[in-house]
Amino acid sequence: MVIDRLSLNKRPAVTGRRSGDTSTVALCPLGGILLLVNLAAGFTCVCHPSLKNHRTEFHFLRADMERKEQELEQLRMDCEHFKARLETVQADGMRDKEEKLALRQQLNEAKQQLQQQAEYCTEMGAAACTLLWGASRSEGVVRAILGGEKALKFFNITGQTMASFVKSLDGDAKELDSDENQFVFALAGIVTNVAAIACGREFLVNSSRVLLDTILQLLGDLKPGQCTKLKVLMLMSLYNVSINLKGLKYISESPGFIPLLWWLLSDPDAEVCLHVLRLVQSVVLEPEVFSKSASEFRSSLPLQRILAMSRSRNPRLQSVARELLEDLRALGCDV
Repeated sequence: MVIDRLSLNKRPAVTGRRSGDTSTVALCPLGGILLLVNLAAGFTCVCHPSLKNHRTEFHFLRADMERKEQELEQLRMDCEHFKARLETVQADGMRDKEEKLALRQQLNEAKQQLQQQAEYCTEMGAAACTLLWGASRSEGVVRAILGGEKALKFFNITGQTMASFVKSLDGDAKELDSDENQFVFALAGIVTNVAAIACGREFLVNSSRVLLDTILQLLGDLKPGQCTKLKVLMLMSLYNVSINLKGLKYISESPGFIPLLWWLLSDPDAEVCLHVLRLVQSVVLEPEVFSKSASEFRSSLPLQRILAMSRSRNPRLQSVARELLEDLRALGCDV
């Protein structure tokens, strides 16, 4: 309510009596008070909408803050949860790492034991087969070997061992005096000695053709100049087998036999070439066998290589090469 100042000015002075005294209130101060009351009422009317807006804004901000606090609390809980999971995973990882370390150690120990066992078996095999190689020069020993129940299995294992050895070379030259080399050479030597006996040749041709196939394959796999001692032993085995007509027919009819002979003649080792020429002689001197391969033989004959061998300083190689040339001339070959 607004009080009219002018109307107040028209009113008489207010007096009061108390115990005989009179109090007088001046109009000027009262007007100032009325002015302040009117200003306050007007300010309230003007500011009321703004205060309402601020109150609403405050409620929104407070609600938003409460929501943020809830989200923050949820994040704290999530953080604790993930922290616990991380600690669990780290513990599991550490445990797995320790288990893997223990397994790796066990694996290394097993490898060492296996290596030791392999070395022992190779050493024992080399010693035993070297002794058997020497003993197999006796026909009685060969007959005893072939009469045993394990003869066929022995020759099968021999072929597998030789094949594994050649595959492991991979261009590397192994020490000639190693147990592994001696083991394989002794096996090849036993085959050679067995094939040198008539009953041994019969056994190899009739019961162990897989071994003969393996020998032919390995001779083609070995590069010129590589592992010449093993080549010589295998060629000697084939030559001994070729003394048996059935054996000669079998090896001469093997796919790629003639090209294999010429390939082996390119070897720089004189001993290898010597035994190749002897094997060629076996084919040439058997009409029934030579007639089947005469065309291929003549068309691919490395004549210049054989002529060069006939002039070799190695007397044995020179002698065999000249004998072969004479045999070829007798068959009408233009040499």
